[in-house]
Amino acid sequence: MERTLVILKPSAVRRGLIGKVLTRFEDKGLQIIGMKMVFLSDSVLEVHYVHLKEKPFFKRIKDSMQVSPVVALCLKGVGVVEVVRAMTGPTNGRVAPAGTIRGDYSVSVQENIIHASDSAETAKVEVERFFKEDELFDYPQLMLPNIYANDEY
Repeated sequence: MERTLVILKPSAVRRGLIGKVLTRFEDKGLQIIGMKMVFLSDSVLEVHYVHLKEKPFFKRIKDSMQVSPVVALCLKGVGVVEVVRAMTGPTNGRVAPAGTIRGDYSVSVQENIIHASDSAETAKVEVERFFKEDELFDYPQLMLPNIYANDEY
């Protein structure tokens, strides 16, 4: 099974949406194997958003991500990166379809509730950036036979 990183951004934390978003992942059948609340340092944000570091709006991103703590999650499931990306919706909350996390809770490109890894390769790097191996827990998901067919996991 795959792992992915999800960050509930300050726009989710400050609006009291942590539980609602977590419930969506659990209701879908994804397993939370790591979770912690952290303040993001400049150095972490510069590495995490290195692809945006030279953009004129990078300071706005950093300022937004440091207004409060975030909740970092590691989720596990079959095709979890693709599943979470579909649940998250497009970056711009104004165009994200209803039923997606951003479509239901965001009307902004910047304050868009959630970060989700965009590929299995990126997820591996991002999970390692935010979690030590001893902060991730491999425990039986008792409902597994009710979530997947027996040849899917």
